[in-house]
Amino acid sequence: MAEPKRVERPLSPFMIGPYYRPQMTSISSILTRITGNGLVVAAVLSVWWLLAAATGDEYFAFADAVIRSWFGKLVFLGSLWAVWYHFLAGLRHLYYDAGRGLDIPTAEKLGWACVIGSVVLTVITLLIV
Repeated sequence: MAEPKRVERPLSPFMIGPYYRPQMTSISSILTRITGNGLVVAAVLSVWWLLAAATGDEYFAFADAVIRSWFGKLVFLGSLWAVWYHFLAGLRHLYYDAGRGLDIPTAEKLGWACVIGSVVLTVITLLIV
């Protein structure tokens, strides 16, 4: 019996490079998941700070130093953007649930609207606060 000729194919459609070009719809879906998980990290950091305040002065001083450091400020700036992105992505999904915007060009425009809108709303929030 003859051996069938093997064709070299990619193992997964998720291989970025010559086999797969990420679309805005997949990137926006991934960003929604990442921002949701990032918000959990920021919530844990906030709760840690509050618990440190209830624990004692020395521990609170340490936690407060972490929160006020460049790392803490970066985490909370990212969290502010994540809140806005996650909010806009939720509105986008409500629009999808109504059966609208499911064609690819509209879905890509809505993905870009979430990214650009979240950046704009983050900057506006920073200017107000």
